[in-house]
Amino acid sequence: MPAMKTKQSQSGVFLIEALIAILIFSLGILGMVAMGGSAIAAQSDAQFRTEAANFAGDIASKITLNVDRTSDLLFNASFDSFAHHPVAGAFCSFAGAASTNALVSGANEWADQLHGVVAGVKGLPGAADSHESIVVDRSLVGTGQYQVTITVCWKPPSTSATPLAPWHRHVLVTYVPPL
Repeated sequence: MPAMKTKQSQSGVFLIEALIAILIFSLGILGMVAMGGSAIAAQSDAQFRTEAANFAGDIASKITLNVDRTSDLLFNASFDSFAHHPVAGAFCSFAGAASTNALVSGANEWADQLHGVVAGVKGLPGAADSHESIVVDRSLVGTGQYQVTITVCWKPPSTSATPLAPWHRHVLVTYVPPL
């Protein structure tokens, strides 16, 4: 008779164990789904950072290769022509004049490519004219090089509809030797 009493006291334990196992398994699956979403967002962010670095590197090389080095006066004028919205406002909000250099703000050139309005060039999401800046600095004359700071900002597509979503920013500082 005691054996029968033990059997009755354990009835339903297997059902509870099975439900706990299903709960643990379900939490694991939900965790895997959440990690997958995070991985996709991180991959997308890495892609846009790479594209921003490519855009910044592209204009930096164009500046270095296309300044007029025939005289100091022409060098300074051509170097200064690359300045594009050099006045910083709030984070990723720039003001000031657009570049007068056709390589920066000419039709189908750097700024248009960055904004994605050139056929075949994807551009950066949320990028607009006031979200990029090229600052040229000739105050380093004694060092024999001039500094160029290129800032590119964008908003990932997942946050573009949210007005207060944070901007993502890539800054490239490079130096251009004069004559």
